[in-house]
Amino acid sequence: MTGRGPIETATAELAAWLAGAAGAAVPVGPPRPDADPGRLTLWPLELRPARQTRGSGGPEPYRLTVRYLLAAGGPDALAALDRVLVAATAAGGHTLVLEAGDPALWSAFGAPPRPSLLIDVAVQVTHPSQPAAPVLRPLRLRQLDMLAFDGRVVGPADQPLAAMRVEVVGQPYATQTDPAGRFRLVGVPHDPEHPGPVRLRLTGRGQVLTAEVDPADPDIVIVCAPPTR
Repeated sequence: MTGRGPIETATAELAAWLAGAAGAAVPVGPPRPDADPGRLTLWPLELRPARQTRGSGGPEPYRLTVRYLLAAGGPDALAALDRVLVAATAAGGHTLVLEAGDPALWSAFGAPPRPSLLIDVAVQVTHPSQPAAPVLRPLRLRQLDMLAFDGRVVGPADQPLAAMRVEVVGQPYATQTDPAGRFRLVGVPHDPEHPGPVRLRLTGRGQVLTAEVDPADPDIVIVCAPPTR
């Protein structure tokens, strides 16, 4: 079973407030030609846009205004309408709009025009925020080691390849090979608790290659095959 939505909730709260102000229950429904001449009726007539706000603390609620029509069933209901008018115009009351006399409105209901009020109620559509995952272990800060390692880039027959760009994939660390095909990378992050290969990207001579190397290897050699035609 699901809870009530924002419009249904606003309608129920307004009907409860009107019952206290008018001194009698106010049913929710459109005005009818055969309405009880001694009662008021309440009906959500229109949804109107409201100014939206934006924040940085999570999803903001969507704001709108629900305009309700509060109609008197006849002369005998004027006293109840008076009591609502006085209560709504008091401090902290509801927003009233005295524009309910449009003949087209009553023609749409198939009812004769009658003394009525429009009541604007602010409504919010909220979205529950996702709770953060619980922290099950104490936080621990570690500083990663910074590696520096050397290697060589060669072609067929161990021929050194100069001016090859060598970069760490996903990191802003790059250099170029010298005339002997050698390169040196400095400041590469390394986690001693989770050691693993370093992925390199080599660019040059019309090729883009990747290689995984062990930074602890004292003699890193990357062989680049000639491009196939």
